[in-house]
Amino acid sequence: MYHLIKHFETVVHHKILVAKGCFAVGLYWQGLVHDMSKFSPTEFLVSAKYFQGNQSPNNAERDDKGYSSSWLHHKGRNKHHYEYWIDYSSQNKGGITAPVEMPLKYVVEMLMDRIAASKVYNKENYKPDMPLKYFTRSMKTIPMHPNTKRLLYALLRMLAVYGEETTFRYVKYRLLPTKGEILKK
Repeated sequence: MYHLIKHFETVVHHKILVAKGCFAVGLYWQGLVHDMSKFSPTEFLVSAKYFQGNQSPNNAERDDKGYSSSWLHHKGRNKHHYEYWIDYSSQNKGGITAPVEMPLKYVVEMLMDRIAASKVYNKENYKPDMPLKYFTRSMKTIPMHPNTKRLLYALLRMLAVYGEETTFRYVKYRLLPTKGEILKK
């Protein structure tokens, strides 16, 4: 029961932080619906079982079973994860991975998700460069569309150097308004 309660508190805390970030840049709907699948039995019960409090329960499930059923469910339902946007190329019969460029609003939600996860897992030790450091550890090998990767890296770098206020202001007033046609999709 302890893990169930602590996992619920962690998910709610994460959702609140993402919502605050999304609201700050004008993405109200995404702030409200972010990670709702985490409350489904498929994700919630498994994640509560593997809860540790200092990292994603998906890692513990993966260590135990060799894969994470919770993550497989989650990434297929949440467009702010680059894994949602991976397809297979019809041009190559070998099934080469073909990352699709993410719509801007989901890249921004992914930014907020990474900031919130860093805050939740690092607690009072959080620093604005932590999401960038986490991303750069795997940046060269992840199958993310190059444009999406460049944009996320630039935003995480801006966060590390200038902080949330400047980064969020840039996203809200400079980045999002120039891509209005993408936001309507």
